[in-house]
Amino acid sequence: MAEILRPIGAIARALDSIANVEFKQFDLTKGQYLYLARICEHPGLFQDQLAEMIKVDRTTAARAVEKLAVKGFVVKRPDSTNKKIRRLFPTEKAQTTYPNILRENQYSNQVALKSLTIDEADELARLLHKVCANIDDDWHYVKKGNLRKY
Repeated sequence: MAEILRPIGAIARALDSIANVEFKQFDLTKGQYLYLARICEHPGLFQDQLAEMIKVDRTTAARAVEKLAVKGFVVKRPDSTNKKIRRLFPTEKAQTTYPNILRENQYSNQVALKSLTIDEADELARLLHKVCANIDDDWHYVKKGNLRKY
């Protein structure tokens, strides 16, 4: 069977390291850019939705959101119907920073795909979405307290 997880992990770690260095100038550290991007793309989402998108536990998401709030990137507002839910919105500072995150993402995507044809890039994207869906099933299963059987 083909070994895909090591190269996928290496790609993710390399791009995360690059982004962490490049986004220091915006006072974003340790993957905070990822949370900020999702909040800018989905204003009004709540923390559990954010954790689900990024595939982290609730506590990790809560810590990241709190740090972004302290730095002035995110505001939390109560939901209009359920006061227990706090919705996340980007501030003007976040909206000013977001285009830089988007530009870095587009550039990294371009670099990653530079030696592929358009058809190869499309096929890779299609296959990665399938792989992501496969992993998503296990992620939800384990998140509910179950253990996978090998």
